[in-house]
Amino acid sequence: MKVITKIQIPEEEPHFKIATTGTMGVMFNLRLQKLREKLKKANLGAVLIADVANITYLTGYENFSLYEREAYLLVGGNFQYIITDGRYSEVIKKQVPHFKLFERSHQNPTEKLFQDLKKQIKILGIEENELTVLEYKSLTKHFQKTKHFDTDKLRNIKTDQEIKKIAKACKLGDLAFKYILKKIKFGITEEEIANELEKFIKQEGAQLSFPPIVAFGKNSSIPHHQTGNTKIGPSTRFARSGREGLIILLDFGVKFENYCSDMTRTTFFGSPSIKQREIYQTVLVAQHEAIKFLNNQIKFGKKITGAMVDKIARNYIIEKGYSSIPHSLGHGIGLKVHEHPSVSPKSKDELIEGMVFSIEPGIYIPDLGGVRIEDLFVLEKTGLRQLTTSAKEIIQL
Repeated sequence: MKVITKIQIPEEEPHFKIATTGTMGVMFNLRLQKLREKLKKANLGAVLIADVANITYLTGYENFSLYEREAYLLVGGNFQYIITDGRYSEVIKKQVPHFKLFERSHQNPTEKLFQDLKKQIKILGIEENELTVLEYKSLTKHFQKTKHFDTDKLRNIKTDQEIKKIAKACKLGDLAFKYILKKIKFGITEEEIANELEKFIKQEGAQLSFPPIVAFGKNSSIPHHQTGNTKIGPSTRFARSGREGLIILLDFGVKFENYCSDMTRTTFFGSPSIKQREIYQTVLVAQHEAIKFLNNQIKFGKKITGAMVDKIARNYIIEKGYSSIPHSLGHGIGLKVHEHPSVSPKSKDELIEGMVFSIEPGIYIPDLGGVRIEDLFVLEKTGLRQLTTSAKEIIQL
């Protein structure tokens, strides 16, 4: 492996049941208090929470399925229910004592709870993106009015503990990147690289935060290429010298104690051409310009939105003669890989202290390939602190 010279870049009410004692108990009570404050401000009688990440955030319980509807939370001004079935009753009673359990069954359907509480709830908040049409129709039978409530925004600002978990996930991701570079060789497939990544991450006591994107050659021009059986070999038209190197794009993340990382690096199998170097440097400088702009805004105490940061990197790439980035410049991360804030052309999200998000410009040229460089940052009082630390020099394998 050869690293080429570094590119120069220019209040709880008295009758509430208090959560478990200690630090964790205080944390959950504060989260519920914050939720109730937002419900009051939005003039909502309660909110029905279906998103698994939000359920984990408010209860600490992390084992509900992402693919089946196994639980809801129903939180109002003076009540907080966790709705699930008999498979989870025992563990919920032990691990989530600060919520009242409603054990649903054929004899005791969820609709019974809705019927009992409907007089207290004039307007019900719902997570529109999480409900099926059938679920929504059922709710409208019991509540006169529903209104979208973005529970995800509760998680906008990360605590020091959350940031430490994300940072640990990033550290494991950096280790995985060093490991996987040694595995890239003639004859290996994209899928085999993805499998090696998963194997290493699990050996380190963590999980993948999403299925890795491994793209060889022309496949890298598809931002979310589906990792497949493309192999490093004659058919991928690589050369170790004199012609054009094979682009290898790696986008993967680690989940550590429920918190996610996300990082993209683009490397070359063989010597990169002048054009490939130009594309790489353009992407790298675009990221640098976005970081510099954000840090300057922080330095002078100015408001920053996701759209403002996106514009800096996007315009730089366009000014260099390339097509606009076909995706957002970045996204928040935490219990989910994609959450608030959004760093995109239309984002009105204000970027403030405690937020963790990616900055990931890219250039993608059909039949040639693509380059994306993605890092995670936490926004602190003095500016951005980068959490992913893998090298960003051109790496030639």
